[in-house]
Amino acid sequence: MLPLTKILVIEDEKIIGEMISMYLTDEEFSVCRVESGQEGIDAISSFAPDVILLDLMLPDMDGIELCEKVRAYSDTPIIIISMNSKVNERVRALNAGADDYLVKPFSMQELKARIGVAVRRYKPSAPAAETDVRAYVAAGAAMEPMSANHGITLDLQKRLLAVHGQPIDTTFSEFELMKLLFQYPGRVFTRDELINTLRGIDSYVNDRAIDVHITNLRKKLELNPKEPHFIKTVWGVGYKLNLE
Repeated sequence: MLPLTKILVIEDEKIIGEMISMYLTDEEFSVCRVESGQEGIDAISSFAPDVILLDLMLPDMDGIELCEKVRAYSDTPIIIISMNSKVNERVRALNAGADDYLVKPFSMQELKARIGVAVRRYKPSAPAAETDVRAYVAAGAAMEPMSANHGITLDLQKRLLAVHGQPIDTTFSEFELMKLLFQYPGRVFTRDELINTLRGIDSYVNDRAIDVHITNLRKKLELNPKEPHFIKTVWGVGYKLNLE
């Protein structure tokens, strides 16, 4: 029997927390619910969740602060659940390391779908060996390991991005974004295409969130983020990975 997917719910509103927990339990998830940020931190170590559902309004700390703390040592997918629907708050959460953002009230079926997307992205069904960026070629072609000409490597199995052999910390979404760009070097992706790739379903996240991810990746990968070599902007369209 396969192990149940483990969901950590960090939500201090009892009614909402219990509704989410009951629904997910009925859908055959293993659920742990806590009501404070510190309890959430403790549960991440003891429960080892596959996905974290995080409310932004907690009694002991701000949810954004907690998201940043968790992301400093864990790449477990984090889905924010919040009453705040403002764009700047959603972007702020993504910039702190969140992978998705659901505005209350939301459909439980949508929540389940987004959890499924996060699990599939975080735990790919067919892990690949470590390859250089040039290992990803034209659409549909097989991956072949090649020499590291540009100093950037991607390890799908370990979900590791490295520059000149030095591991780079990335959020779940940042890694998925780079994985797509590596797969199709030179192809220009629109912001809408990148959003669809990251989320897999309709999302409240807008194109500004993609810009935030790109900015953060450039800071981590480029020698001069203001004059990027790898991640190029194609004005009026989107972004592409440059290997020339």
